[in-house]
Amino acid sequence: MNLFNLRRSAPAAAAEPKRAPVIVPHASEQSPERLMPGTERAAQVFVRGQGSWLWDNEGHAYLDFTQGGAVNSLGHSPSVLVKALGNQAQALINPGSGFHNRGLLGLVNRLCQSTGSDQAYLLNSGAEACEGAIKLARKWGQLHRNGAYHIITASQACHGRSLGALSASDPLPCNRCEPGLPGFSKVPFNDLAALHAEVDSRTVAIMLEPIQGEAGVIPATQEYLKGVETLCRELGILLILDEVQTGIGRCGALLAEELYGVRADIITLGKGLGGGVPLAALLARGKACCAEPGELEGSHHGNALMCAAGLAVLDSVLEPGFLAQVQDNGRHLREGLSRLTGRYGQGEVRGHGLLWALQLKENLARELVAAALHEGLLLNAPQVDVVRFSPALTVSKGNIDEMLLRLARAFARLHAQQQARREMPA
Repeated sequence: MNLFNLRRSAPAAAAEPKRAPVIVPHASEQSPERLMPGTERAAQVFVRGQGSWLWDNEGHAYLDFTQGGAVNSLGHSPSVLVKALGNQAQALINPGSGFHNRGLLGLVNRLCQSTGSDQAYLLNSGAEACEGAIKLARKWGQLHRNGAYHIITASQACHGRSLGALSASDPLPCNRCEPGLPGFSKVPFNDLAALHAEVDSRTVAIMLEPIQGEAGVIPATQEYLKGVETLCRELGILLILDEVQTGIGRCGALLAEELYGVRADIITLGKGLGGGVPLAALLARGKACCAEPGELEGSHHGNALMCAAGLAVLDSVLEPGFLAQVQDNGRHLREGLSRLTGRYGQGEVRGHGLLWALQLKENLARELVAAALHEGLLLNAPQVDVVRFSPALTVSKGNIDEMLLRLARAFARLHAQQQARREMPA
């Protein structure tokens, strides 16, 4: 029996949006055989999304608590984003990187004003933003620190998949085969003494995620991140915060650095800034603003269409009460997950805002994700023993309650599968 087809009625606030007719391409056009292998993908072919819900080509609805890995800040196809993209597409899409456009200037000014930054540069992806941060820090080292170029990062960090970003990342989970570039070293996360011991005259910057998302949603401690900021100021080196996953309201503040009361010299943004379209930003403050023309090249960076999306997302997140609602719903999600982990004997619940992880007692994260998929719930397993939750920032308490019901059924399904395997004759 497929429990997915017998889904119990959701609370009124979590009711699935009314379905619209969908034109489904011929089956041969949906074959994945010609797709180069890359990210592991479920078998479903999705054709429509609205808010916290996705529909596949067979008409099944799924409650999405991944949102593209925290990319879809406002959920699937939010009206404000659809309208902004439609209006901009009719006016101007891409005048070229050698020219200004109104959206480009509007977005960089809005970003700088809202984050207290002095300069911003727009890119297509978080990996490119981290690559730009590395270039910018090393340029600053040439100008202000006798050519220093070495950057210290944290173990289990994941700063993206470009060559420079991979070099700043740990082999697990996102750098599996590339040899990387020289000039980086990794020390244990949340270990200030180890970090201090690694700094020398070659060091130009310390580059950290406030919350290590791919490592399993591991937050920096307050003492650690404040200590890192103090260390950077005392030694005259730069602090780079990779907020690709934690920025743009994901943690209940516009930037996660606000939660810790620190101020970075360079910040990278991505994922949620575009609300689902390719957009990222590199922010710089003070003397870190040292880039010269041509040093941060890119062919489509800051095109008018993507900037319209970024402005729509940023304006929405900065509306009065929006971030307070993220914090409130985040507490509701944390409390619900804590009840479940107690009921099923699992590990800790950790995170901030609407970025949470559930630590499992066994390496069964992928199996739990598969069981949840059978219940019409989309989850993500960044580690073999960790399940991650990154719903839309607009998620309702009703959606959260429905997710918890489906997750409980997934736990029950997984338990039944384990019991059946144990009872099988040898």
